[in-house]
Amino acid sequence: MGAPTSTGSGGDTGTDPATETDEPTGPATAPSASRRSASVRAASWSAGLTVVLVAVVLASATIGPVSLSIPVVAKAALNAVAVPTGVTLTAASVGLGGATATVPVPDLTYTYLFSFPVDGTAETIVRSIRLPRIALGVVVGVALASAGTVMQGFFRNPMADPSIVGVSSGAAVGAVATIALSLSIPFGIQGAAFAGALVTAFVVYLVATENGRTPVATLLLAGVAVQTFLGAVVSYLLLQAGESIEQALYWLMGRLHTATWSDVEVTLPVAAVCLVVVLVYTRDLNVLLLGEEDAHTLGIEVERTKRILLAVSSIATAAAVAVAGVIGFVGLVVPHMLRLVVGPDHRVLLPTSAIAGGAFLVAADTVARAGPAELPVGIVTAALGAPFFLYLLVTREVHSL
Repeated sequence: MGAPTSTGSGGDTGTDPATETDEPTGPATAPSASRRSASVRAASWSAGLTVVLVAVVLASATIGPVSLSIPVVAKAALNAVAVPTGVTLTAASVGLGGATATVPVPDLTYTYLFSFPVDGTAETIVRSIRLPRIALGVVVGVALASAGTVMQGFFRNPMADPSIVGVSSGAAVGAVATIALSLSIPFGIQGAAFAGALVTAFVVYLVATENGRTPVATLLLAGVAVQTFLGAVVSYLLLQAGESIEQALYWLMGRLHTATWSDVEVTLPVAAVCLVVVLVYTRDLNVLLLGEEDAHTLGIEVERTKRILLAVSSIATAAAVAVAGVIGFVGLVVPHMLRLVVGPDHRVLLPTSAIAGGAFLVAADTVARAGPAELPVGIVTAALGAPFFLYLLVTREVHSL
């Protein structure tokens, strides 16, 4: 099987990433030189995109019914920087049907590092209203973009996105069922969405796996079938939602306006761990682009690698969808945008896509709340992402991986 072609004609593509393995194919220094080159490119692009992310965050925090200057936002944001110094347990009531129980829930305590003089009203607006929303947008964008990058490499399909194995549909069933049926469960709607997403991904994996092997095509078809079925379940639940239907629809359209620091505390560790894990597997993703047989020949434990990548991507997507609802196109369009610029090497593409995903979602959410009437952010990401993707199709910038 031949090496895959680059996805895009422009940008810093470098050499074919699938051929840059640790196998000796030339001089002894070639693999290490390739790794150094990829590391330098990844660090350079990541640093530049981090500057863009910080600029987007600061600009977003100044926009709202009350306009604030960038220095005020910067000081208030620094005053919000804290480190966890302890954990306490609080009681949470859990009920299902007529039974209720009390379970302990961990609660972190923090120590703040800065204390710049800032007007009290401005600091409250930034720290309590805008920063939690922006921080959650960054975390969710990072999770969705990194999961989308992995899924496109995993399936070798430019149309793959984080929800391709039914994760978003499973989360929707859990969340909408909790809203429509007025269920009281641990961690509420978010807990139900997260559990529904993981259960769905596991079921799809079981359906697609036979004799210890999980063909990518079968996994893709199983995901499509399960998504279709769960879509019907969601539609039925919406019919039963009654007065709660507005809340359910807002969740399905994706939203960040209810973000709190607690949401960030729960989602950030999950997204960070998942990102670190997939970064470890960037070389394996490059080799998988050659096909499973060639990857096995080059020393990759194909099935084990596929299981890990699928599980980690599903967990990252589940965590993002649980707190923000269904937000489309972030995990589909952002990896394409970065692939056109930095090339297909996942050692560079994955970290840059993650940072760009955070910036993209924060920018989209800023647009969503800047108008006379606030929109769900999922509407804005679809409105921005769909035309861009159509442009890529028309200009033939989308190719098979």
